[in-house]
Amino acid sequence: MASSLPSSIPQKWRRPIRQRSRLVRRTGPAHSRVEFAHPSEQEFARFLDYYRIRWQYEPVSFPVSWEGERVAEMFTPDFYLPEHDLYIELTTMKQSLVTPKNRKVRLLRELYPEINVRLLYRKDYQQLLAKAGYGALEVQHLRKQDIGEILISPVELETRLRALGRKISRDYRGQSIVLVGVLKGVTFFLADLARQIKVPFVIDYLDLHRFAGAQPQDRVKIVRDVDYPIEGRNVLLVEDIVNTGFTLDYVLTELRRRQPASLEVATLLDRPLRRLVRVPVRYVGFQIPNDYVVGYGLDYRELYRNLPFICTLRASVYDLPALPSPPA
Repeated sequence: MASSLPSSIPQKWRRPIRQRSRLVRRTGPAHSRVEFAHPSEQEFARFLDYYRIRWQYEPVSFPVSWEGERVAEMFTPDFYLPEHDLYIELTTMKQSLVTPKNRKVRLLRELYPEINVRLLYRKDYQQLLAKAGYGALEVQHLRKQDIGEILISPVELETRLRALGRKISRDYRGQSIVLVGVLKGVTFFLADLARQIKVPFVIDYLDLHRFAGAQPQDRVKIVRDVDYPIEGRNVLLVEDIVNTGFTLDYVLTELRRRQPASLEVATLLDRPLRRLVRVPVRYVGFQIPNDYVVGYGLDYRELYRNLPFICTLRASVYDLPALPSPPA
């Protein structure tokens, strides 16, 4: 007779069983490489891919009932999200399917209390997004169709910033530094990076005014200078993005005149294909293509800064129609 009391099941029997890979091809988007049992699962995988949430399809099965010492029934959750340590079982509104799945989920939670599992209806997708950190899509004047592709997810940002913080801390071990942020797109990056740095530091800011000038050196001016004296100090200039290098070259030239002991650059994003001036960038978060990007402090007309990821903005948002030519 199948066992149903979790307390009577020996711990050694409760061993998840790894399942064979359902991978059918090695190229293309992740949701197109796997053989799914149901179209709704592929739809959900496409949904996860869009938001750059890593997933595994049916990676393990959990024994949930036994006949003697033999496993009589197993439960295989549809998805595992490793970055959130969460198992997902999809379902529909059909009660004939919901009832047995609810039973299996309940057994799984009783037998494996350390496992985080959730039964997910289609209407729950947005709640899952909010829990994973993507709920900020619901902001004023932001339509989902404005967003092109998510390039860097919140988890990727957190992981990379932790690595940058460790490297900076090693490089400046036994010293102190002055972090100089270039306003204002750098705000989120500088705050999160500073939390990962383990050596003493102070924070200061520069604000720049950019305008069209005849010569490169006339295209940017400092309108808010640093308050902290940097002569003889180790300075780390923190930028949100480096493009042509003209702005960065100007700022580095101005700061070098103040004779810091050292001067290095950390940037969240780098577009080396746009570089026109060679500038030294010691710490780089991510290299990105030439698309217009927003989120995590980066804006378009002051919008989108509060997105927790970095994504491209569709050209239709910022491309203005050409004005008709005046009559001859």
